Amino acid sequence: MEKVFIEPTRTTPMIKFDPDEGLLEMKGRSSPENSIRFYKKILDSLDEYSKFGGEELTTNIAFEYFNTSSSKCLFDVFKRIRKIENSGRKITINWFYEEGDDDMIEAGEDYSNLLDLDFNFKEIEEDDL
Repeated sequence: MEKVFIEPTRTTPMIKFDPDEGLLEMKGRSSPENSIRFYKKILDSLDEYSKFGGEELTTNIAFEYFNTSSSKCLFDVFKRIRKIENSGRKITINWFYEEGDDDMIEAGEDYSNLLDLDFNFKEIEEDDL
């Protein structure tokens, strides 16, 4: 399996997936023109990881903002992570949010509750996003 690295832009987040390390990171803003096309590479990589990946996956999510179409794609990302967990692997999901960003906390809680996944909620400074 190959590593994935997508540079951030004004409308797309940084995405880093290292299957050898069992690490997925997404950070920044997500409002691409075509969310389905943008997230396809990482969704395909997670599908492959669910079949051939390691024993652990750590996911670090630190979004400043994501739009509605990105929200659906993130739901699909977490569905794949749940599939990996259901295959007996250890999953850690860290959801980072800015102090006072109740909307982002609530979004993480919604994903956690809807998909029955445990999230670690971690407050960070604005400059760290």
